[in-house]
Amino acid sequence: SVAVRTNVFITEITPVRPTGILQQNRVFLDFFWDLAKPDQEVRLKAVENLIHYLKTNNKADELEYTFKRLVDGLGHTRETARPGFSLALGQVLSAFEDISLQSIFDRIKEKHNLQTVKKKLVRNAMFGNLFGVLALHQSGRLSKEPLVVLRCVQLLQSLSQHRQHLKDLPTKTMMDILNEVTEVFEEVLLGALQTDLASAFRTPEQLHLLLVALQRFPQTLKPKKLKKLVGFSTIINTDTIPKLTEVLKMAARSVKKECVLPAVALDLLKLSLKEDSFQLFWNKAIINGMFKEQPGPTHYLSFRLLGSALPFLSVAQLKEVLSGEVMMHYGEHVISAQKPDRFKLAPEMDVYVSDFLQGCEDSEKQLAVMVGFSSLTNQGYPVVPSVWKVVQHLQPAALQGYMEWLKNMFLQPQLDKLLDFSTRKQKDSHEGREQGENAIFRLRKWIVSRLASIIDNHQVKKQEELIMDVARFVFFHAFFSAKKASADIVETKGKLSVPLDDKTRGVLVNSFFGLLLSMHHLPPNDETGEGAAVNQKRALGLTSDGTMWIYHLVQYAQVLLTQPKSVQSSQPFSPEQRQAWDSMLESVANLKKKAKKGQTAESRAFQQLFLLVGMHLFKAPEELLDVMKDLQNCVDKAQEKKTKKKKKKQGEPEWVEVMVDILLSLLSQPSRHMRQVCKTVFSSICPHVTAGALTAMLDDDKSDESDDDSDEDEEEEAMEDEEEGEEDEEEEDEEMEDEEMEEEVDQNFRLELMKVLQQQNALATEEDGSSDEDMDDEAMMELDKSLAALFSEQKKKTQAKKDEKTKLKKERALVRDFKIKVLDLIEVFVARQAGSPLVLGLVEPLLNIIDRGMSSGSDQQEQDFLRRTADIFRNQLCRSKVYCRTVGDRQEELHDLLEKLMTKTQKLSDSSVCLYYFSASLYVVKVLRGLRFMGNVDVDRVSSIFREALTSLMSRRKSPLTAQMFIDLFTRFPVLCVSLVDTAVQHIISGVREHQQGQACVLVLRAMQSREVQELLRGPQWTELCVKVTGQLLGPTESKVVKEKVVKTLELCQFLVKLVLQQKLSVELEPLQKVLQSLTSIITFKKTGKLEDTYWAVMKHFGVMKPKVEKTKSDKEPEQVPAPKKKKGFLPETKKRKKRNKPILEPAADNSTSTNAPQADKGQAKKKHDKKTKQKRPADGATASQPSPAKKSKTQSESKTSKKKKKKPKQKKVGGGQM
Repeated sequence: SVAVRTNVFITEITPVRPTGILQQNRVFLDFFWDLAKPDQEVRLKAVENLIHYLKTNNKADELEYTFKRLVDGLGHTRETARPGFSLALGQVLSAFEDISLQSIFDRIKEKHNLQTVKKKLVRNAMFGNLFGVLALHQSGRLSKEPLVVLRCVQLLQSLSQHRQHLKDLPTKTMMDILNEVTEVFEEVLLGALQTDLASAFRTPEQLHLLLVALQRFPQTLKPKKLKKLVGFSTIINTDTIPKLTEVLKMAARSVKKECVLPAVALDLLKLSLKEDSFQLFWNKAIINGMFKEQPGPTHYLSFRLLGSALPFLSVAQLKEVLSGEVMMHYGEHVISAQKPDRFKLAPEMDVYVSDFLQGCEDSEKQLAVMVGFSSLTNQGYPVVPSVWKVVQHLQPAALQGYMEWLKNMFLQPQLDKLLDFSTRKQKDSHEGREQGENAIFRLRKWIVSRLASIIDNHQVKKQEELIMDVARFVFFHAFFSAKKASADIVETKGKLSVPLDDKTRGVLVNSFFGLLLSMHHLPPNDETGEGAAVNQKRALGLTSDGTMWIYHLVQYAQVLLTQPKSVQSSQPFSPEQRQAWDSMLESVANLKKKAKKGQTAESRAFQQLFLLVGMHLFKAPEELLDVMKDLQNCVDKAQEKKTKKKKKKQGEPEWVEVMVDILLSLLSQPSRHMRQVCKTVFSSICPHVTAGALTAMLDDDKSDESDDDSDEDEEEEAMEDEEEGEEDEEEEDEEMEDEEMEEEVDQNFRLELMKVLQQQNALATEEDGSSDEDMDDEAMMELDKSLAALFSEQKKKTQAKKDEKTKLKKERALVRDFKIKVLDLIEVFVARQAGSPLVLGLVEPLLNIIDRGMSSGSDQQEQDFLRRTADIFRNQLCRSKVYCRTVGDRQEELHDLLEKLMTKTQKLSDSSVCLYYFSASLYVVKVLRGLRFMGNVDVDRVSSIFREALTSLMSRRKSPLTAQMFIDLFTRFPVLCVSLVDTAVQHIISGVREHQQGQACVLVLRAMQSREVQELLRGPQWTELCVKVTGQLLGPTESKVVKEKVVKTLELCQFLVKLVLQQKLSVELEPLQKVLQSLTSIITFKKTGKLEDTYWAVMKHFGVMKPKVEKTKSDKEPEQVPAPKKKKGFLPETKKRKKRNKPILEPAADNSTSTNAPQADKGQAKKKHDKKTKQKRPADGATASQPSPAKKSKTQSESKTSKKKKKKPKQKKVGGGQM
């Protein structure tokens, strides 16, 4: 067999040699193995290869074997294998048409006979028959052999009884066969299927079979024939509705877990449309039938049927269905399903509607569906979300009609035309007129959000006129109202049936500015080729002619303001505000004229800012009036400065500083659009920013920090007061706690309480004891009123403190949010002007923010602010490749800054903050260096600064500095490394602790490994350094911490010795060798480890090799000697020999020992000891040591500890038996 395997292996490797029969058979058999594999691609490839092989060889015996294996595999135990064998059988039958289907069918019946197969294989046999019929069907030859078709259908009918295994697969297969064989239906199949067709109203499968037959063979199953079969000439009529309803309920329950629509339901709906009985079917079977059940599968089937029916209904039917009870039930389901852990069908309905709109080209039908779903409201608020994304599939005409419907419904809310419903709780809580007004507000709120979301959705195909129409509509009703209709203003023609209240106007205002932001990010319309040519950069927020969207809206607002006869403003402008508006328009016009000469980003940014502030005048005119004036003056001065270069007056601020102040004030507005525009404007004026403007931005942060400190003090006081109030409410039994609580009570409240009690003579004295009995009812009532008033006032004070605390929190959140917005501007400046000398002024303020942030609160907003600041400082400032390279006359200032930073670094307590300060110091050195070798760096002064810091690290037990910081310094500035390496060498011995000494070794090692340092210290200096390092390397003492230092020292020794030997330096290494050799007597070495490996690597350079430990057998022999000592027993040696030679006599030996019990009359403990020792003998065989059933039961009843003790000898016994 080995030779045969070798031969097969060789033939696989060398395919040039002629293959033998065995090899051919192996290739042939592998096809059947691949058919059973779970990977579908492997199975399909195996089918293809099998057919190719059979056609190529064309051998009868192989074809016979193929049919045998494929028929056997139809009932394979593995589920994934059955489809593979079935597909292969179908394809082979299709390829070899001379093989009759009758013979294969007989093979299938014989192999998978349900009558003769074993009971445990019945399920496999069922699947074998089913997949056999599928294979015959897939061959495509079934219609050519009518008798086989008949027998297949009969077989499937018998299989349909086994629903617990096959479910509805036999019925579906019959339907597939019916769809294929059209010629032989009336001749062959009708008689066989007559029973199933006649009992169509019993099960969903039989009804579906009849519906398929009606679809495929309408000429055969005419009304007369149908009446003979089922008793009715039509399937859907008043008599069959109850039966159909029951069948649909059965179908709904059968797919409860699958969450799909049964095919029989959709086929019934199609048949009702064909028979013109849809109205009857929908009202009687669905509404009056399915919805009589409790909410569950029947309701879900109806909802899915509604979604699936959309493509098949006419416009009138769509309007009727979408305004009926099914939609009402669907709305109630959506509202109730909002609770957690509830089944939600709304996502499925979204898919149905989306598929319908995507596949439907009739805009009238699309509009009917959108209006129908938008009309389903819960107390005025539509059930579908306002951001419903299905709108992106609407045709332009349907979208236009839908927008008109939304606007008309906003102007004249017709609640009677909506399909409105209320839940039981809502009906109990609201009544009458209030409910109607609230419903109108909810409807208008949804409509405004719906209009804005359509504009915000970039997937919606919309024209510019449509976008502008929506923006004008929202703007008009947010800030204006119509007096009379005007031909110039379309919005004045629509009349409001219900006036707009303040809440609705608030929603409109917020939606309008959100709409402005959406339009600011709108991409240009791709459909207009001219616009694409004009606007080559394809900037966002522009119309096709290159004009900003907001400019069109400002022009529209100007038209409204100039027609007071037709339009009335909800907040009319004062003369001063109107003048600001007009001057804004004039400034924008001037900017547009100048921009035509040379289109610049700066002029566009100023236009955006003017227009946006102008639109915000309608929202908050009083707040932005001064801002608008300052902005106009600032822009005028900026233009004058550029053209005439006029000298500014003394004491007058730069225009850039004023502009920065304006931007900071605008950032306080809660508008994301305003924040983005301010960021854009600031990025355009970055080149003109002065130190004063930058200081203004940073001063805001400082003032805010001081406010935070005072807020924190106030918050602490509020917390203390609240804790006092809570402790007052607690009642304790112990006297000590009562006394403490009395001390913490508000003294003013106590005095007021005493006054009230004294006024009513209710305060008990020592003479009369208690005054309760002397007071009459009137006095008691007066006392109760006074006490109630006093406690009510105290409660108001406590609530006022809580409100103040909440107010402080909100103010602090607003301040922090403003700081984050200011960080946006700082980030823009650092990114745009990284090479400006002004960036150096940001170093200290940013470090102060980081330092304060590390010790401040830990709320999420504070953490985001701190993380953002740290990111700007490290990644965009310190690590930027662009930095200030021209220091000029600021060298002394930068050296002072470096000294200040390093002094502060040594005083810090947090190492993480220290890292930022050290990074700032390296940044300052980089700026001083510039483009030259060391540039403007005063090497002696800078070296002394860092030497002091390095000494601090090595001489202090708790220093915020780390060795990694100085490693970065050495790597980036080798010149400073040369100056500091002597200090590091000194601290190899003089470090305050062993840890610092080890870190000094690491620093010296990194310095000496640097190529730049080696080039700077060529010749005698390099030799001198090696001599110094060698002199510092002394032997350590025994300690765990010292071993860490020893490893670092040995690593330095390894590099130093290797370097001296390679470069042949005149350094005396013998003292070092003696010290290293004496190290073995001080520290105990293990076999392996970092310390040991490093030591022997160093000694290898001196020619001393690590001694090899020889493995001797004598060391193991003492360990193996005790093994036979475990064989202790009380039997004589003669018995042991017999027992070893004849293991069959072991039971007799056991019996003899058990019957010899009277001789061992030394107590029960000795007998137990004997039994244990017998079990411990490993060489006595497994059978001798097995306990009897009686002993086993006794062992199971013992405690857990005894079980654990007995497990060990049992394992030894098993091991001994195996040996």
